[in-house]
Amino acid sequence: MTSRIAVPLAAACAALVTLLAAPAFAQTQTQPLEKFTFALNWFAVGDHAAYWVALDKGYYAQRGLDVKIEASKGSGDSIAKVDTGRADAGLADAVPIISAVSRGAKVKIVGMVFDKTPMTFFSRIDTPLLKPADLEGKTLGAPAGDSQRLAFPAFARLNKIDPSKVSWVNIEPTAKQAAIAEKRVDGVADYTTGLPFYDKAMGGPGKVARLAWSDYGFDLYAMAIMAGEKTMADKPKQLKAFLEASYMGWRDVMANPKEALEIYKKRVPEIDPGIIEANMLLGFELMRTRTYADSGIGFIDEKKMCGSTDIVNTYMGLPKKVDCKAVYTTDYFTKVAMPLSVK
Repeated sequence: MTSRIAVPLAAACAALVTLLAAPAFAQTQTQPLEKFTFALNWFAVGDHAAYWVALDKGYYAQRGLDVKIEASKGSGDSIAKVDTGRADAGLADAVPIISAVSRGAKVKIVGMVFDKTPMTFFSRIDTPLLKPADLEGKTLGAPAGDSQRLAFPAFARLNKIDPSKVSWVNIEPTAKQAAIAEKRVDGVADYTTGLPFYDKAMGGPGKVARLAWSDYGFDLYAMAIMAGEKTMADKPKQLKAFLEASYMGWRDVMANPKEALEIYKKRVPEIDPGIIEANMLLGFELMRTRTYADSGIGFIDEKKMCGSTDIVNTYMGLPKKVDCKAVYTTDYFTKVAMPLSVK
């Protein structure tokens, strides 16, 4: 005969087993989440999809983080936010980060995004800028805090052109494409991933010329995730958790771009999915490297990082030389496997 207490007791035991077997985050999900601000380097582009995917899928929340994602007006702007504590971490190009450290900024690179440099100049095909010498006597457009504008003196000296013979004008990030299309500037500095935006502004593919910095000796680290001194000191566990969750977002974007695009559109309704998708896929080409395949998405290679620092030290006229070790740390990195093959 079955005891009257057997069924309730069995149910209780089953519930206890289920509870013990549940993921750790499920047991602590009632705990208040800690606020964590992440400063993008730009307005919404395909390069940022991973962070919205990580947010939407709960990767940040599962690690106890309430992440706020905010736009910036270039790397100089995002570096300033992280350095002053207005953001816990942020995206910026490696070159202006190194330059900022030379000037006393308390920030460090804690993970990479692009393993290859995406820096390029876009121009009109009828008046193309195809080699560094073509830049002399021309007018280029970029925001004051744009990473390539900040890095340009190094590119110019490396390629033996006079940076004083190149004029720069301030334009908003969202006005770059119009500035070229309306012939207000001869070219603009941007990432190679921005090509779809220029194609649209110029009326279709084939009307935009590109001058890739990597073709002229400037293949160094570019897009990076940085953190401030205060974050590293006060929130080391949270920073490590944020970095892991972000690279999980990148993993998912690479594995299923269509799903990522749907999530991105839901989270940031103003994006144009057609352009963002092409923009996003171009970013993959900068990440499908042997380094990422072997060591995980965002891995920092010491030799390349120190080589990048040497280029900036040599050509950018910094107030003081920067020790490579002062620029980055791998203390917060967690390996997340890349789902794409090496190209």
